[in-house]
Amino acid sequence: MAYTRRVKETAIRMMLPPESVALSKISETLGVAPATLKKWRNELRANGYAAPGNEAPADQWSSQDKFLIVVETMNLNEVELSEYCRKKGLYPEQVKQWQENCMTANGNIPSQVAELVQQDKALQKELRQVRKELQRKESALAEAAALLILRKKAEAIWGTPDEDE
Repeated sequence: MAYTRRVKETAIRMMLPPESVALSKISETLGVAPATLKKWRNELRANGYAAPGNEAPADQWSSQDKFLIVVETMNLNEVELSEYCRKKGLYPEQVKQWQENCMTANGNIPSQVAELVQQDKALQKELRQVRKELQRKESALAEAAALLILRKKAEAIWGTPDEDE
């Protein structure tokens, strides 16, 4: 079923902050199928809009939605940020915290990589030692098995030393 542009705009306005109405309520109110609403919401996300999937508080939004808000507000000054937050139903402190989180998200990566490389080298060294030890033990076991078989064959051919006496 094709929906008018006005219905789609109304639905989109309802699903975006600050309203962030649940899709089920929008479906009931406007008579739009939930699958269509989900499609429109996914299109919004694909186009860079923060469209939370439910009516959860802003702190419980997905990382993707928070990141999109950060991208939208990155170049705003304090006044513009406050105005933006009022429109979206957010607090400027929340957005600033999200910005800080995005800036420091990959901050520890080089040190973590170096640590993982060291751990990997240590594990590789240990693995080589364990393999070497296993090879040595397998050789000793094979030698012991060969000696036992040789002893049994010798006993079968010549008998046990106790039988001669």
